[in-house]
Amino acid sequence: MLFICYSRCTTCKKAQQWLDDQGANYTRREIKDEPPTEAELRKWVQMSGLPLKRFWNTSGIPYRELGLKDKLPTMPEDEQFALLASNPMLVKRPMHSRASSSRNGRQKSEFLEIHTCKSESMRYNKIHHIQQ
Repeated sequence: MLFICYSRCTTCKKAQQWLDDQGANYTRREIKDEPPTEAELRKWVQMSGLPLKRFWNTSGIPYRELGLKDKLPTMPEDEQFALLASNPMLVKRPMHSRASSSRNGRQKSEFLEIHTCKSESMRYNKIHHIQQ
C-alpha cells in the first residue's frame, strides 16, 4: 500500500501511527517531496469512486489564497487535475492507494482506512476511524 502524507500534518501522523499499530505493510511518501502526478490523481479519483471535490484540501492556505471555493464549481475537470498536480498542498491527505482502491482523509478529525485482512483464507474489508 502507498501511504501519502505530509510530515507536519497531525492527522497524517495519527494515521501513520494507526497503520504501524496494525502492522500494516506500506510505503510512506511525503507529498511535498514527491507530489502526485496528474495521472496518479486521475487514477486515484477513479479508483476511489469519490467525486474530485473530495480530493481538495479545502482547509489549506493555498486553497483560500487562490479563491478556489468560488472557482472550482465552474472549473473544468482537466484544469482541476492540472492544478492539484501543480501544488501538492492543495491535495487532501492523508491518502492511501492500493492496486484496487484509493482513499483520502475525510476530515481533520478522522482518517478513513480500508484495511484488508485475512481470516481463515477469507479476505474482507474493515473500516477503521482514527479520532483526534
